[in-house]
Amino acid sequence: MRQFKFKKIKFLNVNRKKKTTEVINLFGDRVSGSIGRTIIAGFGVIGFFYVAPIFINFANQEIFSKEFQNDSRKIMVYKLNGKDEQIQIDVNETFDEKDLLSDILILNDLETESVRLSASTISQLFKDTNYNLDDVRTNKLVRPVALTWLPNEIKKIESTKKRKNLFIQIVLPLILEENNNIKLDRLKLFAIINKNNNTKLEKQWLSQKFKQYGIPSKDLSTLKIRMDEIPTSLAIAQAAKETGWGTSRFALEGNALFGQWTWSGEGLKPKEAEKTEGHKVMKFNVLQASVRAYQRNLNTHSSYREFRKARAKLRDEREQLDSLVLSEHLDKYAETGQKYVDTLKKIITQNNLKDFDDAKLLPSSKKLESLI
Repeated sequence: MRQFKFKKIKFLNVNRKKKTTEVINLFGDRVSGSIGRTIIAGFGVIGFFYVAPIFINFANQEIFSKEFQNDSRKIMVYKLNGKDEQIQIDVNETFDEKDLLSDILILNDLETESVRLSASTISQLFKDTNYNLDDVRTNKLVRPVALTWLPNEIKKIESTKKRKNLFIQIVLPLILEENNNIKLDRLKLFAIINKNNNTKLEKQWLSQKFKQYGIPSKDLSTLKIRMDEIPTSLAIAQAAKETGWGTSRFALEGNALFGQWTWSGEGLKPKEAEKTEGHKVMKFNVLQASVRAYQRNLNTHSSYREFRKARAKLRDEREQLDSLVLSEHLDKYAETGQKYVDTLKKIITQNNLKDFDDAKLLPSSKKLESLI
């Protein structure tokens, strides 16, 4: 058989069309042969390995992460009781969980052997200190009573109104206390920002807050958005929803007011959870730690970025932080999505919880008097 080279094909004249056709056919036969198929297959394999990672990355980011995964309750990392956790705040940021949770860990370890008061004892305590919700709605002042545990008997209170009132009386001072801490921090933050030069102590404080709020970029505008309050009515509504007004096993056994998850061995396992699921409901030593962890969760977790943007917009417009408006951005807090938001709004309106948004905690020190 004649052997052809590509350069010889160029010199074939018009009168040799037949032989030219033979050359082309012969070349085509060779491509379709074993060598040709090997080359084509090689390009196919290379193309697959080039395209596959792009598709998988797109699917993870645009499909599965939005439609099937809901990790908003994974809270951050938790290293409670010596157990390590995996960070779940913001996939675009890296930071040390010890810095992020240092104040929560300290608070959580303050009291480990506290006495649980009975519902009747707590009611009498509130009565002796003239602490009742009707008075709070009128005068907007709350007694700084910080209880460590919910009473076991709360689930036995037959009157729904009395049970709800007792629950609100217990969690209200805790929520206001944490909001006060944030208010004081915001005042200090704006004072530092408005100064031309900052002291060494001020710079150290800023550095600590950047770590605490998970901002390795040390961006002041981000810190201003994250370091802000959660409306009191919204916090009460979420605590009520997550605990059944203080009657859930998680609330009574683990001070879990907001249903936050953990993957350590120190949480409470949901009874209906499958054995293959590793998460548990976060357990706290004190109720106050649960409230602080909840606020830190909303203020740092990537799932609530839109919540923080909406809150910042209200601040810019000099509007009050409206729990009904902000609750619209908490659809990722639960798998039920918009139904969860609708439930929160219903709890807020039916129980007139917005009455407590402008309530003030009676100061326990001169430092807090400026907030009243």
